[in-house]
Amino acid sequence: MAFAAVRASAVGFATAPRSPVQQLARGRVACRSTAKEGELTGVVFEPFTAVQGELAVVDRAPTSASYARVDFHPECEAAINEQINIEYNVSYVYHSLYAYFSRDNVALPGIAAFFKKESEEERHHAELLMDYQNLRGGRVKLQSIMMPEMEFFHTEKGEALYAFELALSLEKLNFQKLRALHEVAEKHGDSQMCDFIEGDLLADQADAVKEFAEFVSQLRRVGTGLGVFEFDRQMAARQ
Repeated sequence: MAFAAVRASAVGFATAPRSPVQQLARGRVACRSTAKEGELTGVVFEPFTAVQGELAVVDRAPTSASYARVDFHPECEAAINEQINIEYNVSYVYHSLYAYFSRDNVALPGIAAFFKKESEEERHHAELLMDYQNLRGGRVKLQSIMMPEMEFFHTEKGEALYAFELALSLEKLNFQKLRALHEVAEKHGDSQMCDFIEGDLLADQADAVKEFAEFVSQLRRVGTGLGVFEFDRQMAARQ
C-alpha cells in the first residue's frame, strides 16, 4: 500500500505540467549540456568575422578614394553626372526665358518671375543630385552647358505660348531622363538609389509636367493679345 502511494506520487510528479519558467530553464540546461566549453550557441551573425573583407578594403583605400562608397556601381555614378548636366541645361534655358520676358519691349514680369523661379528649381535638383553623388561616395563631374536661345518671338503663337510649349517639352524630356536614371539603378539592384529618385525627383517632375500642360492649354485659349496680359497678371499673383 505504501509502495503504491510512493509510485503514484512519483508518477504524479513526472506528469505534472511544468511552468514556462521551468520549461525555459530546462531548455537552457539542455543547451549547455551540448555546447563545448566557452562556445556560444544559436549565434547566426558573427560581426568580427563577417566584417574582415570590408575592413581590408577600407584599410587599403588611398586618401584620394571615398571611404563611404559601398555597392555603388560606376554606371550609376556616370548616370547621375549625366542627369546633373541635364538639370543645369534646363535651368539655363529657363534663365534665358526669364531674361527675355524681362525686356522692356516684352514686359511680361509675371512670366519672367515664373521662369526665374523655375530656373532656380532646376538648379536645386542638380544640387540634390550632387549631394546624393557625394553621399554614395561617387565623384561629381560637371560637364559643358549648351548656350540657349535668347529670342522667343513667334509670329503665329506669340512668345508666351511658344515659351510654355518649349518648357512643357523640356519637362517631359526631363521626366523621361529621370525614368532612364531609375532604370539604371534598378538594373544594378540599387534600391536605395531607386528610392531617392522616386521620392525626391520623379514625383515633383510628374507634377511639373501637369502644371506646364495646363499653362499651355490656357494660353491656347486666350490668344496673343489682352489675354496674355491677363495671364501674366495671374502668374505674377502666384509668385
